[in-house]
Amino acid sequence: MKIIVPMAGRGSRLRPHTLTVPKPLIPVAGKPIVHRLVSDIAKLLPTPVTEIAYVLGDPAYFGDDVINALTELSDSLGAKTRIYRQDNPLGTGHAIMCAAPSLSGPAVVAYADTLIRANLTLDPYADSVIWVKQVANPEEFGVVQLDKTGAINALVEKPSDFVSDLAVIGIYYFKDIGLLKNALQEVLDEKRTHGGEYQINDGILRMMQDGKRFVPGEVNAWMDCGNPAITVETNKRMLDYLAAEGEPLLGSFTQENSQVIPPCAIADGVSLLNATVGPHVAIGPNTVIRDSVVENSIIQAHCTIEQTRLSGAMIGNHVLYSGTHEQMSVGDHAIVK
Repeated sequence: MKIIVPMAGRGSRLRPHTLTVPKPLIPVAGKPIVHRLVSDIAKLLPTPVTEIAYVLGDPAYFGDDVINALTELSDSLGAKTRIYRQDNPLGTGHAIMCAAPSLSGPAVVAYADTLIRANLTLDPYADSVIWVKQVANPEEFGVVQLDKTGAINALVEKPSDFVSDLAVIGIYYFKDIGLLKNALQEVLDEKRTHGGEYQINDGILRMMQDGKRFVPGEVNAWMDCGNPAITVETNKRMLDYLAAEGEPLLGSFTQENSQVIPPCAIADGVSLLNATVGPHVAIGPNTVIRDSVVENSIIQAHCTIEQTRLSGAMIGNHVLYSGTHEQMSVGDHAIVK
């Protein structure tokens, strides 16, 4: 089994955090988004993952440190790492085709901007599974249309009239992803674009026209990391899930006259000095929190937070903060006093 991870975007809605760190490497509940996504998918698949192909953007932004982090992730799952580049932002279908040498055999395509909780059951009689989540506002999403047998017969983007309430979450299984490769190559050859971009949906629709059977797989939870406020909310939900599942969340940290209210993810080297932390706080390595109360927040590595109260905050790496704002978003290497 292979996993294809298109992740070439700049994550502009998550700025200032993505000015220096690619969005998939932003930590949620103590681990980078892409680490959680890929590891969770690998755990749920019925066969081992042998290769993970990452589609990255500009090498000046997605540099050696990113490649090293992704290689470490693949190694932890016993999988080979393949790195591809999407030099121009020409859409989801184009991103997948940038990994053309890896597009053979069974594979999962997973876009690295969401987190899930699911049972990824693979229908042995289906050519593909598209995972979906029931939503209250389907007009704001791409949705699947089902036939009388429960198979998918159409994909509709932001329908003005009701089609279904099953939104596509961006995770797909293909029994043979080579068939998608062939279909997308036809789309590229015909220069079939939408707003100048080639979309995965056009390849999928061609496979359907060729008689391939697509079925929906529903996830239990679908969590977005679109902007700082939503990412903090996803951090909260993920910490609740991980605590209920019994995942260890606390590293080796020190505390003096301090209290930790679970669930929290606290990395190695953290120091809590006269502080109350939690619930729903994730703290990166070698951060110091002093004379403060912090709840429902993400604080990354090598920060110093002092004499403050934070709630709903997202703070980057190497930040020094002391102030009166509770809900805030501060990027890397900032000093706010």
